[in-house]
Amino acid sequence: MSIKILPFEPKYAVHFRDLNLAWLKKYFQVEAKDVVLLENCQESILDVGGFIFLAEHNGKIVGCFSFIPYEEKVFELGKMAVDPDHQGLKIGQELLSFAIEFAKENHWKSIVLYSSTKLDTALHIYRKYGFVEVELEKEIPYERSDIKMELTFNAKN
Repeated sequence: MSIKILPFEPKYAVHFRDLNLAWLKKYFQVEAKDVVLLENCQESILDVGGFIFLAEHNGKIVGCFSFIPYEEKVFELGKMAVDPDHQGLKIGQELLSFAIEFAKENHWKSIVLYSSTKLDTALHIYRKYGFVEVELEKEIPYERSDIKMELTFNAKN
């Protein structure tokens, strides 16, 4: 299958929002932080040094993710979503593989993410790509998060 990973352009903002709202509404509820990130992605992600990428298949945007600055040379992987009609096609894995290579090319120390133990498939994929569970702090960014994971890079990565 041919997937193109595209950097964010303003015309993709609606896709970024809608892809994420679909999975949030299916499994959880939309939280205040979600609204800020999804309705104002330019200001809340890109303008603070973050990144957004989208997956295109046959001319249609079918997936996305963002990198949100966390600490120096550490970014939070967030807002990863794949269109329900395109799940099972390994688009999420292609996005994750791209994300990891992007982090390595930019010499980041690590990628962190927050997730939920309700999302078995996502957690399986994160572990497959080397993410390990780390301590979840008391003040977490999302109510739905009950697991934090990290992928750390060494100088040879």
